[in-house]
Amino acid sequence: MCLTNVWQEHDMAIIKKKIWPEYFDLVVSGKKKFEMRLADFEINEGDTLLLQEWDPKKKLYTGREVEKKAGYIAKFKLDAFGQEQEMKEKGIQIITLE
Repeated sequence: MCLTNVWQEHDMAIIKKKIWPEYFDLVVSGKKKFEMRLADFEINEGDTLLLQEWDPKKKLYTGREVEKKAGYIAKFKLDAFGQEQEMKEKGIQIITLE
């Protein structure tokens, strides 16, 4: 079953998303072990994220892609911790724990 960019397979979804070349290379090398995305789609632990390399200058897919299984997913609103203004001013960091 296909719903826009989500494929359902055995109760697990395959979600296709664009990724810029510099981030794609970091995912493939194993250095980048996280994705920070706008929470405008449904994803659950165990789903597959199919990252398709996208060239923003040419506005084309390169043909390279990598599949990663989703682990822990944290969703929150900007002001969930009462720090929306500070987040807007300073940005946020994602820290992986190894």
